[in-house]
Amino acid sequence: MRTPAREQPRRGDAASPATRVLAVALLLCIASALLSAVAGGLLRAGVPLARAGAPDWLGQAALQHAALMICAFMGTVIAVERAVAVKLALAWLAPAASALAGPALLLGQPALGGALLVLSGAAFVAVNVVVVQRQSEPHTWLLLASAAAWLAGNALFAAGFAPAAVVPWWFAFLVMTIAAERLEMTRLMRRRRGALPALVGLLALLAAASAWSAFDPVIGGLLYGAALLGLAVWLLAFDIARRTLFTQGLSRYMAVCLLGGYGWLAVGGLAWAATALGAPARDTALHALGLGFVFSMMMGHAPVILPAVARVKLLFGWPFYLPLALLHGSLLMRLGLRAVDAGWLPRGAELNAAAIALFALTAIGAVLAWNRKDALQARRPRASRRSESSRPG
Repeated sequence: MRTPAREQPRRGDAASPATRVLAVALLLCIASALLSAVAGGLLRAGVPLARAGAPDWLGQAALQHAALMICAFMGTVIAVERAVAVKLALAWLAPAASALAGPALLLGQPALGGALLVLSGAAFVAVNVVVVQRQSEPHTWLLLASAAAWLAGNALFAAGFAPAAVVPWWFAFLVMTIAAERLEMTRLMRRRRGALPALVGLLALLAAASAWSAFDPVIGGLLYGAALLGLAVWLLAFDIARRTLFTQGLSRYMAVCLLGGYGWLAVGGLAWAATALGAPARDTALHALGLGFVFSMMMGHAPVILPAVARVKLLFGWPFYLPLALLHGSLLMRLGLRAVDAGWLPRGAELNAAAIALFALTAIGAVLAWNRKDALQARRPRASRRSESSRPG
């Protein structure tokens, strides 16, 4: 659920020293989870990061790549957004626990990391129950369902189940969250009568396929891929991005991110089904979904979400298109050209990482640009007042 961008801190609302320390600690955990997940992903793709005497955490980063990226990073970010929205102190238990799971996993303590993720998932479900109690709408119920999917995946991970049983639940958490966000954004649009039941049915199929994958990976994988493909078609047909693509500025940028992501969601669904049938498409399934779809959504929503959650303002401009283009271009190289030359897998992975880094730098630059613009505007009235006072009476 998006936090309204208009909720800005009032002057004089200074955070306590303890609050600032906790905020910095949380931010460091989120950053370390992202960096270690990216490093682990590069190692898994064959990029030679590790040398003789490499630190143990690099090996753990490769081993726990999915848990670090989906839970310790993305899960924490989503939980922070929800905690800001509900304005309850206990809501911060969810992001705190998932953030601490990252260092635990990197230190080779999967039992502790799994327990923290279960605690985080349970707390996150409770937070979303509060959200539903405050606003009982289809999108809030879908957010609650996404939280339950995360808890299910975390519980299976803590119990030591194989990735084939865990990862579908984790991706279902992200996909359901995004679908709920888009449903909220388009709730005032006129849709066909069967649109909402179709969306609920597709997400129910996704959850059922996640559960089925633990017992029958073939049938579960086919149903999972079908649900993803169906959701891509639904979003392309009913999302407001089809209209905002023809606007200007931030609205057009968000539409480009969304529509490109929906295309990758369809590719991920097809590849997921193909993998279930024995085709060598696992990397395509995971990264078309995780990078092409999820990161495109994050890039599109970040200029709106960051001001509300981090209490900063960004100056949007054309540079935001650069990391987006690099992300999609590098994915095409990684997933499309590897069939011709296996060397494109590590090259594409390196450019995937570069796209994420470039987006982070672009967002930081946008914050600095806004602050500079704001400072210049603040000086101009004082300069005009001085020039007016110097004029002869």
